[in-house]
Amino acid sequence: MDVYAKLKEMGITLPEPPAKGGIYTPVMEFGDKLLYCSGCGPAIGSENVIGKVGKDLTLEEGQKAAYNCVLNLLANLDAKLGDLNKIKRFVKVLGFVHSADDFTQQPQVINGGSQLILDLFGEEKGLPARTAIGTNATPGGIAVEIEVLVEYE
Repeated sequence: MDVYAKLKEMGITLPEPPAKGGIYTPVMEFGDKLLYCSGCGPAIGSENVIGKVGKDLTLEEGQKAAYNCVLNLLANLDAKLGDLNKIKRFVKVLGFVHSADDFTQQPQVINGGSQLILDLFGEEKGLPARTAIGTNATPGGIAVEIEVLVEYE
């Protein structure tokens, strides 16, 4: 299925690509048709998700943050490729969760973003290798940051 048709069916509008938060390239092409996407946080427009999951935020709020991170990553990929349908597959997802010391559900938090990738791209393209890490601090105190590696056609 066409990714844009699926977005429309799901009632999702891609945000504008997020502003860079430092000196880096949002999407770097390397190798043979591979794209490494710098980490994106959950800020979309004036909406952001700040705080530690398991202390300031619930699991569900963390999942929403992960979902927003993926929307921002898709916006960056769309800007780079011009067509999300060129994505052959998501190779890897790496998620960082701003976590309370005793919080251990980082994989469930990152599922909030992974589920969106799976829903949009299907199992063959949208079920990559993945790592979910808890961290004691993040840039600006954001709840989640996610980066991806994709292969395109």
